[in-house]
Amino acid sequence: MNLKNKLALNTRRSFLKTLTSGVMSLAALSAAALKPALAARLLLSPLFKPKPAPDFALENLDGDIVKISDFRGKVVIVNFWATWCPPCRFEIPSMQRAWNIVSKEGIVMLAIHVGGNPDRVMQFAADFDVDFPVLMDQKSDVIKQWPVRGLPTTVIVDPKGSMVLQAIGSREWDDKALLDQIRALNR
Repeated sequence: MNLKNKLALNTRRSFLKTLTSGVMSLAALSAAALKPALAARLLLSPLFKPKPAPDFALENLDGDIVKISDFRGKVVIVNFWATWCPPCRFEIPSMQRAWNIVSKEGIVMLAIHVGGNPDRVMQFAADFDVDFPVLMDQKSDVIKQWPVRGLPTTVIVDPKGSMVLQAIGSREWDDKALLDQIRALNR
């Protein structure tokens, strides 16, 4: 190989190294820039104007009647979901992990299943080791009274009984920043 070809080869290698390095740097910067946006998307949004949470009386999987008014004075996480909803299924394990944490802090979690067969919901709860309260809104009466535009939707009710925060879509419910946002309502 003559000197001219060696110089051309070295120039090409140098260019490729620079290009690869530039692409990698751009990818790293993009990921760093997106991280705050993704984290913010995972937090809860304040409701424009907090309103009193509509009361309900729904059966849980044991057949007992549960009312949200029974929990006045506590923060209540109200999650609307369905077994046929893939994002709902995705977030259930993180909800269970969150429940294991917040139940010790006096925070209540109510998962309201919309429509559907109670036997299927019971099997789902067993398959996913769900031990937080699951309520049945078989006729979809309750969901119509709440600010739900899609599943899953979660509404956080403050100790005064007002709907103050919401999440449309799935979340990682055991995320520290998200849990801190909920805990702040207890102060």
